[in-house]
Amino acid sequence: MKQYPLILSLLFLLLPQLSFSAPVNDVTRFHTETIATGLGVPWGMSLLPNSTMLISQREARLTLLNLETNKLTNITGLPKVKVGGQGGLFDVALSPDYADSAWIYFSYNKDVDGQGATTLARAKLIDKKLQDWQDLIITQSRTSKKVHFGGRITFDFQGHVFLSIGDRGTRSNAQNLHNHAGSILRLNLDGTIPHDNPFVNDSTVLDEIWTYGHRNPQGLFFNKQTQQLWAIEHGPRGGDEINLINAANNYGWPTISYGMEYWGPIPVGKGKKREGMEQPVKYYIPSIAPSSLIQYSGAAFPEWTGNLFAGALTLQHLNKVTLDENNKAVDEERLLASLGRIRNIIESPEGWLYISTDNGQIIRIYPKAQ
Repeated sequence: MKQYPLILSLLFLLLPQLSFSAPVNDVTRFHTETIATGLGVPWGMSLLPNSTMLISQREARLTLLNLETNKLTNITGLPKVKVGGQGGLFDVALSPDYADSAWIYFSYNKDVDGQGATTLARAKLIDKKLQDWQDLIITQSRTSKKVHFGGRITFDFQGHVFLSIGDRGTRSNAQNLHNHAGSILRLNLDGTIPHDNPFVNDSTVLDEIWTYGHRNPQGLFFNKQTQQLWAIEHGPRGGDEINLINAANNYGWPTISYGMEYWGPIPVGKGKKREGMEQPVKYYIPSIAPSSLIQYSGAAFPEWTGNLFAGALTLQHLNKVTLDENNKAVDEERLLASLGRIRNIIESPEGWLYISTDNGQIIRIYPKAQ
């Protein structure tokens, strides 16, 4: 009984942060079309130039989807992938110079002496088989824990690739710059270290690290129009964050957080703000469990230009965030609440959206005819 005043006080402190637009499933604004079913957990999607889509599945499967016929074809040639818990095959992304190089990038959980390490690799797709597989970096994140792998890939279109790494279930990793866990990495496309990475002249920090203080960033998106890198990451119980990512910054986990401990109504960390640690553009209480992120720029839905879109796992919807001219989150809308756990979202050249769900579906979102 004596705990009730404390719990009620904490609830009242949190109530101002709980406001958001009500869930919306407004089919009057757009069509949704299921174009594939029966997949595993479709973690990543990437559009090829011949009206096909590569779909990576956490169960260590790679599938080619024909967007005109909806036919699914299995792709062979994957390496051994350590599958279990949250681990497996993660993202798939075409190189910005794909038309010339044919490189396709992958992230996956690699078995290293019985432990798992988030790994970035690339290969070429020839006759429905991956060839010339190259592990570009086996990150220093190995552990027997089966959580918080990160694993999202994006490119800056200036010769660099970014890879997100979760804290691997050990909170202190995110502030420990002697390992890669809890950080976002920046590499050259061939896996070498860029000479202008922020810590290359600091012997106390691994050279690949671009930013740190992250818990589990599973959404990573580079906007080539604005030259800005965005990330979304899982908080604990509350405290999911959208962050604007800038080189060398510390994003605070686990020293600062808007989340609560799983075992009780106790805040994680040493407060919500601290000098030298970045504040999120937006945070979520309660958690939505974000899984992916884009910033919309297409012509199909001009009213969405500049909006951030994230998939939500626990709260099962497509999360749309409106930003002002200063990149401040000013509004939120929750779409497609009936589809289940949304794992990934990408934008097509037409400005359509493709989303994947944990029940093995790929869904196309496109405008209604005017």
